[in-house]
Amino acid sequence: MPAHPALAAGRSAVITGAASGIGLAAARRFASMGLKVCLADLSAEALDRAADEVAAAAPAGRAAVITVPTDVSKLESVQALKDKAYAAFGEVAILMNNAGTAPGGGPYDHYERWRRVLDVNLWGVINGVQTFAPAMLAQKTACAIVNTDSKQGITCPPGDTAYNVSKAGVKVLTEALAHSLRNEEGNRISAHLLVPGSTFTGMTARGRSEKPAGAWTPDQVIDMLVESMGKGDFYIICPDNEVTRDVDNRRILWAAEDITRNRPPLSRWHADYKDAFNAFLTAEK
Repeated sequence: MPAHPALAAGRSAVITGAASGIGLAAARRFASMGLKVCLADLSAEALDRAADEVAAAAPAGRAAVITVPTDVSKLESVQALKDKAYAAFGEVAILMNNAGTAPGGGPYDHYERWRRVLDVNLWGVINGVQTFAPAMLAQKTACAIVNTDSKQGITCPPGDTAYNVSKAGVKVLTEALAHSLRNEEGNRISAHLLVPGSTFTGMTARGRSEKPAGAWTPDQVIDMLVESMGKGDFYIICPDNEVTRDVDNRRILWAAEDITRNRPPLSRWHADYKDAFNAFLTAEK
């Protein structure tokens, strides 16, 4: 399977949330493919450590890596990131809006956490798209914008409503981005929605030092991202070691049918629908 044309040696990538987890795994992989990589994250110290890892994977070593401390929730910080990336590389072939935070809160609690989660998870992506997409369009070269989402933005399980809302917004934004790009004359930018399954990262570890058996590693997620981009996929919905794509599909379909069948919202977690959902999940096709 050929790689996406933006993932070519000598081209460049900007990755937010790049100091750890999925962002760092993407940076290592892109660097190993010969891309120049700009790592963006809040902590300059964490970025320096990440840059050493990424440089070790890059054929050109440290010369292929720059770091830019960035607060994606602030438009001016993302604009400064763009300026520094273009000054260093002359172009941006891959933008990966990956920075994220949790937890948020429920419908009527933790207001300040709501603000932080929406500022980073949703406005961070909006800021990235608004800042980089026009410049990338002007390049008239093959490019890609990857936005990291979550299954919680699709099926919206009870618990962290703020996080769900932020990721649901990322899904809607990225779908609209793909539509708008394909209607731009001469566009050569593809958009992709990366939806990891259970993945062991600093954000999800919750104090654990060992990866749970059911979780994927960030490198597995990036393996699927690179393969799926090469196939031209928009929705990149990753399984994990416990949840198959078929189970994901059924969960997504059940959630959509809450509307079409006029069931109570989030009926998957409603006691009156427990048996019906389990039967739907295990029914033969």
